[in-house]
Amino acid sequence: MMRMDRSTPRKSVAIAAIVAGFLCLGGIARSTPDPAAPILGAMQAELDRSVTALSKADPAAYFLAITVSDRQLASVTGSNGALLSSDQNRGRWLEVQTRVGSYQLDNTHRIGDRPPNWTSPGTTATIDDDTNVLRREIWSESDRQYRAAAEALIKVETGQQVTAQTAEGNAPDFSHEEPHTFVGPRVDIRVDRKPWEERVRKYTAMFSTSPDVLNSIATFTAQATNQYYLNSEGTKLAFGQIHYRLELFVQSKAPDGMDIDRFANFDWLDPKETPDDNTVFARIKIMIREVEALDRAPLVDPYAGPALLTGRATAVFFHEVLGHRLEGFRQKDINEGQTFTKKIGEQILPDFISVKDDPTKKRLDGQMLLGYYPYDDEGVPSQDVHLVDSGVLKTFLMGRSPLVDVPHSNGHGRRQLGYQPIARMGNTIVSSTRTVTNAELRNKLIELIKQQGKPYGLMIDDIAGGFTFTGRGQPQAFQVLPLVVYKVFPDGKPDELVRGVDIVGTPLISLTKIVATGDTQEVFNGYCGAESGSVPVAAAAPAILISELEVQKKETSTDKPPILPPPAHDPEAKAKGAGQ
Repeated sequence: MMRMDRSTPRKSVAIAAIVAGFLCLGGIARSTPDPAAPILGAMQAELDRSVTALSKADPAAYFLAITVSDRQLASVTGSNGALLSSDQNRGRWLEVQTRVGSYQLDNTHRIGDRPPNWTSPGTTATIDDDTNVLRREIWSESDRQYRAAAEALIKVETGQQVTAQTAEGNAPDFSHEEPHTFVGPRVDIRVDRKPWEERVRKYTAMFSTSPDVLNSIATFTAQATNQYYLNSEGTKLAFGQIHYRLELFVQSKAPDGMDIDRFANFDWLDPKETPDDNTVFARIKIMIREVEALDRAPLVDPYAGPALLTGRATAVFFHEVLGHRLEGFRQKDINEGQTFTKKIGEQILPDFISVKDDPTKKRLDGQMLLGYYPYDDEGVPSQDVHLVDSGVLKTFLMGRSPLVDVPHSNGHGRRQLGYQPIARMGNTIVSSTRTVTNAELRNKLIELIKQQGKPYGLMIDDIAGGFTFTGRGQPQAFQVLPLVVYKVFPDGKPDELVRGVDIVGTPLISLTKIVATGDTQEVFNGYCGAESGSVPVAAAAPAILISELEVQKKETSTDKPPILPPPAHDPEAKAKGAGQ
């Protein structure tokens, strides 16, 4: 599921080139003397000890990995003109991965249709760079994880005797990858939260100038994460990532009880790119106008017909409809729908559309891509993966859970701390060779409306996110959640803003209905929640014209708006306040 997440400070990560000592409203971001030596030294010493001992144990460990994640986080949240919270903290998380058995069959092998455990055992660790204490913590966790892995392998070997295996189920449990070494400087943030405390007050106070606004929230987060990773294959990594984010949320309620939500976010890597007040206030004014208009907009009935999706909406459309179904681990899970498992080399999209996932890219046409990362969470460098070329499926997104025909990782093993890495999207980029201007695309929409004899078509202008079902026991369907939708009429009548619809459909049909695209890619940055937790992602795409798109009625509430207006917009409350 991809969404605009209003509570994401625990997860945002993005690489940055840090300018030492640079001061701005966001704070100071700088490189500091590298303390990696004591941390990596403790990790290496305990890895060597464990490999020597556990490779001779019964059962033998064939792979070990140690991860230490060091995170600094500053967060400031305001609501309705007041400060809600202002915090800063730092912590470390230690994980030890132990695999016993062999690359072909190990303790992680799935037994029958038993649900896998997606969480990853780990523990908090000292934030002191004390080699002896770190070694003791790693030693204790290594012993605990080996014992759990050895016990799990017994169950796997027993299960192998009584359960049938699919072809992909017979693929190796783990891929052998080449070792990589990179030790970069530690990154650090020092944020003065006071200016941000004042800013979130101002931003949310501006939302309250509208009587239609029931609630508003503004959250600023700054996060620096330093990742240290070693494994028994010889990989040694130490790198830092920094990300700043400002999130805006406003909520209203239509007269019929439907909740009206609008979101906006600003993401940046360098303090010099901090959005100024004028930029933020301009966005807030747009959000207020949209909320007020949506409150009064009519509901639209379920519909199937021509539709135009703007670039941001298209980006989420592809993320939900296609992206999750190309995650490699799903192709070997018998409980998955496996929509595209046997379709490598086949046409799955119109021949003018190509799709790749490129987490090596920091920006696209000057816009930041939130799904950038240098190495994935299994120690493999991120890679530019061409998934669909001229409509033909070429490969899948891969972590270190191999397939029979795709035996190696392509650097997409990702997770939120506390979860197991699996194949996930990074920066999903859709391109087209059949492009027209957005104005011409709109004209083509009107032509389709006339050809199909429809009273109107739809233009999907903005979205909150979406979700998809991929399990075999569920409908193989997706749902994208529009925020701003217009009826477009064939007779020249002005577009009409409407509300109350969700885009629905099934992937194999919906993907074939795309008939043309715009010529400008737009970026959606957000967070994707799946089995390995919530990870930062981006999707970029041009606008698309779909010959037939289905929408259904949005889930709604029957609660009416508040009986009284907000105090600031109630003449009687103002009069009483003035008289006191």
